[in-house]
Amino acid sequence: MQRVYEFLRKHPTWVDSFWAVVLLAACAVWIAADRTPSPAARAAAVPLSLALAVVVALRRRSPEKMLLLAIGTGVAQLVLDVQAPNPGDAAMLVVIYTCASNGARWSSRLALTAGLLATPLSMVRWPPHDEYSTIWTTLIQTFFLTVIFALSWVIGDRLRTRRAYYAQLEERAERLHREREAQSKAAVAAERARIARELHDVVAHNVSVMVVQADGAAYVLDVAPDQAKQALSTISSTGRQALAEMRRLLGLLRAGDDAGGEYVPQPGVDQLADLIDQVRGAGLPVRFEVAGQARPLSSGVELTAYRIVQEALTNVRKHGGDGASASVLLGFGDAALDLLIEDDGRGGRDGLYEQGGRDGLGQGLIGMRERIGMVGGTLDAGPRPEGGFRISAVLPLTAAGK
Repeated sequence: MQRVYEFLRKHPTWVDSFWAVVLLAACAVWIAADRTPSPAARAAAVPLSLALAVVVALRRRSPEKMLLLAIGTGVAQLVLDVQAPNPGDAAMLVVIYTCASNGARWSSRLALTAGLLATPLSMVRWPPHDEYSTIWTTLIQTFFLTVIFALSWVIGDRLRTRRAYYAQLEERAERLHREREAQSKAAVAAERARIARELHDVVAHNVSVMVVQADGAAYVLDVAPDQAKQALSTISSTGRQALAEMRRLLGLLRAGDDAGGEYVPQPGVDQLADLIDQVRGAGLPVRFEVAGQARPLSSGVELTAYRIVQEALTNVRKHGGDGASASVLLGFGDAALDLLIEDDGRGGRDGLYEQGGRDGLGQGLIGMRERIGMVGGTLDAGPRPEGGFRISAVLPLTAAGK
């Protein structure tokens, strides 16, 4: 049965042709039983019945043309005196429904007009003459037959409206699906950009520490083996920390990997003391102060604050020159976390911070602005009048806590 249904659904003209044959058979019986006094009218009923059968057979293939054929056939009935009721007149109901549901808008309006005029014109052309007919019975009969034609149009128009509604829902669902895909791709791109910034911070900070320690170890290797050994130990621990953080970040790129992994937690303001001790061990004097009452922060603000300080101190080591020192002020306010990192090196005077160093490839300040923008904060960075560079950041705590 399912195959039969699918076949009939894909070949609607075959179904309509079957009903056209049934209608034509009914018209043949009506013509044979008709006792009309006019032989010409009886002969004209044959081609008119064939035309109405064609209307039913091709109504879905060409509804507008079939409507015009049905109207022409009705006019011919009136002119040739082919008296109703003719079984073939049911084709008018069918084509009105078809035009209302599938046809062009003008054909739908024309079908409604034809349906409303068909019965009154028929009653005027062939008024009832039996003994039971009165003006009121004629009016009632005309009213109910007109309602039937109008209902066929209403049902078809209702079906058209429902189809348009479902089509709109499908289009909206498809549009939402495309928007979700676009948002997912944008989220993936943003996440990969964030991971790239994370990798930049990890590599820039830890590798610079390792380079400084390696240079120091090479310098004191012959005269102070103990200091060289300590520098090598710092290089080893820094390298392990860098590898652990890189392993955690690269693990985020493994799509579909449910195996998990032991990754280092995201650093925060509690780890700033360890970071600054590490920088001091690399040979950069740093003064660290905390103002206000420390309290738990959201992970986004914690990570952003840590990375800003890390990037700023990395820039001081890379561009500050010999003898540079830095200061870090962490201020806990009522609504914001304030960060102030200053140095007295020559990088601000030479413009190396903005240029990204002598190779011009640095992404430090760009990454800072993007990070701070993600948590709704502000960044003010530039050279100090007295020399060196100054970075001031304000990270709102209310937005972060949402």
